Amino acid sequence: MRRFDLPGRSPVLAENGIAATSHPLATSSAIAVLREGGSAADAAIAASVTLAVVEPHMTGIGGDCFALVAEADGQVHGLNGSGRAAAGADAAWYRAHGFVEIPQHSAHSVTAPGALRAWEALHERFGKLPFERLFVDAIRLAEDGYPVTPRVAFDWIRQVGTLRQDEGAMRHMLVNGEAPKVFDRFACPALGKTLRRIASLGASAFYEGELAAGIAATVQARGGFLTEADLAAVAADWVTPISTSYGGHQVLEIPPNGQGVVALIMMNLMTLLGSRDLPPDSTQRYHLEIEAGRVAYAVRDAMVADPGHMTMSSAELTSMEFAHSLAGQIDRTRRNPAITLPALPGSDTVYLTVADRDGMAVSFINSVYGSFGSQIVTPDSAIVLQNRGACFTLAEGHPNEIGPSKRPMHTIIPAMALRQGRPSVSFGVMGGAYQPMGHAHVFSNFADHGMDPQQAIDHGRMFWGADGVLDIEAGVPEAVSSGLADLGHAVRPAATPLGGGQMIVINHESGFFIAGSDPRKDGHAAGY
Repeated sequence: MRRFDLPGRSPVLAENGIAATSHPLATSSAIAVLREGGSAADAAIAASVTLAVVEPHMTGIGGDCFALVAEADGQVHGLNGSGRAAAGADAAWYRAHGFVEIPQHSAHSVTAPGALRAWEALHERFGKLPFERLFVDAIRLAEDGYPVTPRVAFDWIRQVGTLRQDEGAMRHMLVNGEAPKVFDRFACPALGKTLRRIASLGASAFYEGELAAGIAATVQARGGFLTEADLAAVAADWVTPISTSYGGHQVLEIPPNGQGVVALIMMNLMTLLGSRDLPPDSTQRYHLEIEAGRVAYAVRDAMVADPGHMTMSSAELTSMEFAHSLAGQIDRTRRNPAITLPALPGSDTVYLTVADRDGMAVSFINSVYGSFGSQIVTPDSAIVLQNRGACFTLAEGHPNEIGPSKRPMHTIIPAMALRQGRPSVSFGVMGGAYQPMGHAHVFSNFADHGMDPQQAIDHGRMFWGADGVLDIEAGVPEAVSSGLADLGHAVRPAATPLGGGQMIVINHESGFFIAGSDPRKDGHAAGY
């Protein structure tokens, strides 16, 4: 039980339906759809479309999407809505032209957006309400304007300098060359018009015709290779989730090209190391989690890619045998300096989760990767184009080397857990590279330390920056920080919050949903 005389909030409980998102207006969209008889899938899509308007730096129709859908009988379905590199993308060309990496704010980082095909596939299989209904709130907010919330304003102003360098971004994402301020009304009528077209005509209106031509022309004018044919070829794939056992639950993730496998490797290592048995705010618990994470992320950076190019299968990577082979790299008494990790660009993402009265739970994530993606915005249709291609490498022969029509290693990951064969927890923690660490830490808070969903999300986090230094949130006790320094970790206060998460726990005994939403964002959980 939390201290009610200290800052914090209680988890949200409901019986008929529940949603947790990073923005109040998106949560409202989800609940409205549920009340109208829509499914959790409908509500997740409606929330995501709203977020594409009110958190344009984080997500949008120019980005990618993954989802896990759990049915009441325990069946869980994975959906990979990540787009691919252009058919004309070739690593040899980039190396010959002096590239050592894919620049994150460039047309070369733009991969085909997969989100809308994923929304369409999710709706066709699990939706109840008309597709057009799911766009109603988002269209109104884009055309009439919405209030800029504190975290959105905090993020937006940091991108002004680079947004000014793009014609479409200047036109649609700034006001007289400046970011909107907190509590301002901001509208993007061109995006509203685009959403109206998609709502009326379906996803094909985005991938073919005028909108697709505008996307291809915008990218090609800046030297990129994406074509109308690349967009017309986009498809979302239903995939079999991967899993491991942890804390009495079966924890599921989407298989590669996503990095969900990293969270499962971490959980296996945590089981072997016994970190789950340590006090939640102990130096040793954080040390073992960080070291397990560094080992697991090294596996990611060497092996995770489009699955057709990987040298080990997901089943091999998530096995306890493989975890045993890795565990020797972890020293309980010191940081292992031999583990080195390359840096990825920072990213921005929205994660949300919804559950309905029929027993369906949806774990859903959508992203344009970097803040405002590539920071290239189509001049007429106001589509923020993602920069997911920046996750590719140009190292010759690497599994994640950029190639024609290839999916990049992907950071965004939804998660789900089953207990005794039934859906028990739908959760996710956004935040780019941090996400597998966030999944392991937050789920351990719940499964190992008895925290309710809100407490599990609130709990202090840490993660290494591009220079390897641990960024430690203010919520982590000072004794832990100094203790980690004694173990050889370089530490510093985190300049910004680490990630943002949502969680729904399904209590089958009481029939209640119990949800938490991250205070690091503007959103909340709600139910009825």
